Amino acid sequence: MKQPATFLYEQDDQGIATITLNRPERLNALTFDVYRELTDTFAALREERAARVVVITGAGRAFCSGGDVHDIIGELFSRDMEGLLEFTRLTCELIQNIRALPKPVIASLNGTTAGAGACIALASDLRIASEDAKIAFLFVKVGLAGTDMAASYLLPRVVGLAKATEMLLTGDFVTAAEAERIGLYNRVVPAGELSTATRNFAEKLARGPAFALGKTKEMLNRELHMNLQTALESEAQAQAICMQHPDYREAYEAFVAKREAKFQ
Repeated sequence: MKQPATFLYEQDDQGIATITLNRPERLNALTFDVYRELTDTFAALREERAARVVVITGAGRAFCSGGDVHDIIGELFSRDMEGLLEFTRLTCELIQNIRALPKPVIASLNGTTAGAGACIALASDLRIASEDAKIAFLFVKVGLAGTDMAASYLLPRVVGLAKATEMLLTGDFVTAAEAERIGLYNRVVPAGELSTATRNFAEKLARGPAFALGKTKEMLNRELHMNLQTALESEAQAQAICMQHPDYREAYEAFVAKREAKFQ
């Protein structure tokens, strides 16, 4: 896969791909180029067979503070409606590619997570955060709707409509402890333990059955729109497909032999 120029990318022999936003002096604010490369990277990861889990994190004291005030926001004033839509559709394409990736995505939140950074974290499958990782969907603070990059779609499904409404209408920061309490963060750990906690979780998933994990993520996405009857039939079909995969037999044989399963 092509090495990105606007952030760091590493892939190890455990099957863990790590994306590190790397503009610490700007709190990892996003530029047009970063948006484009992130979007393309998540698309390319679909075909990167050796990558079983993706971790996205930030360098320095922030995960991501959102769009860069000078490089993006200032430039947007010169655009007409068509030009503005070109940009907002790009940001939405990034979220689509994260959600469509048939591999677990872990957001490792090392610090301030705001605006578009909060949306990237929200679109990830799991969020492991340091105690310093406050979060805000602060779009209304800059005169925009709190309906950016799937925030008004995903956030109510994660934390409930009432809390999501409060967060999107006020744009206020929520502490890491509160984010964990309402279910937005899966884990909160001391800052010095974040890397280890993320790594342990990623390794656990990387050892799992990649096909089944991908199918699980696919069904979580699809069933957001289904009634119970449709969901049950879809799950029956998904499970029958998984039962034909070699990983299912491997799990059985490993259980019988009292050994750890070695999934494809």
